[in-house]
Amino acid sequence: MKAVRFHEVGGPEVLRFEEAPDPAPGARDVLIHVRAAGVNFADTMTTEGRYYLRPRFPQIPGLEVAGEVLGMGPEVRRFRVGDRVMAVLTAGGGYAEVCVAPEAYVTPVPEGLDFVQAAALPVQAVTADHVLHLAGKVRPGEWVVVHSAAGGTGTFLVQLAKLAGARVIATAGSEERLGLARDLGADALVDYSQPDWADRVKQVSVRGADVVVESVGGDVFEGSFRCLVPFGRLVVIGQSAGPPPAFNPLRLMRQNQSMVGYYLMTAMEDEELMAQTRERLAAALRDGVLRVVIGETAPLSEAAEVHRRLLSRSVTGKIVLIP
Repeated sequence: MKAVRFHEVGGPEVLRFEEAPDPAPGARDVLIHVRAAGVNFADTMTTEGRYYLRPRFPQIPGLEVAGEVLGMGPEVRRFRVGDRVMAVLTAGGGYAEVCVAPEAYVTPVPEGLDFVQAAALPVQAVTADHVLHLAGKVRPGEWVVVHSAAGGTGTFLVQLAKLAGARVIATAGSEERLGLARDLGADALVDYSQPDWADRVKQVSVRGADVVVESVGGDVFEGSFRCLVPFGRLVVIGQSAGPPPAFNPLRLMRQNQSMVGYYLMTAMEDEELMAQTRERLAAALRDGVLRVVIGETAPLSEAAEVHRRLLSRSVTGKIVLIP
């Protein structure tokens, strides 16, 4: 099969489009003909050796796919050959023509969605739902700051926060990206490339934010914390700009604030929770109150260039690779 692999850690330049052995399913695995593979910042971090998953060279990146069932292990019961499915790949492997996924992490593609749209759901849509409801515990009327609001996860966060009755302050680094967040329902827009962006958040919300979804890290992290109101919650889901400065947890005490992290792979261990989440998201898609925002698609062979564009923040919405 054709796949994108890397044989050493580094930037987009280490990605190679090459021949690779076909994977074989284990007893409880599903073999999937990949029709679309979602691209995430976690993929770039994996390539750089900065993600939680240690690469095993040669490594195929890619954490979410959609496609058709080609085969399965003898203990798989829920799927048949030809079924349209989407899956999370806990060990990577999505940037390929064929991949394997544990049966527990495979689910049917919701009715009415094509493979490109479905490839955007397993990681980013589920993450957005859990960040707001499980980690952030958002309530109607609260102010929620969504960083990188025009990205794959950000577009879901804006929509799902509005569905929860929250008021959304969307941040991004350009007028085009802020415009997309506005179209998705954001109540206020802030350019976080400006040094006073945290003060602007406080001006808009009067007091500050009840929940800040912190996905950027770097210098943005400090501003995110300063935005919080008393009893506010900072939800950490990434650090696309690099590690934040050192943080003294005693600072949380003064305003009764809290900081919580979220990691999808741990949440996936709760099969009942994941089933409920997928059904809730599928219902929202069927009802037309949630949409998948696809920024662009590209051939699998262009994965390196796609990573460059993702890292430069020159795209909006979800990026999907087509084998």
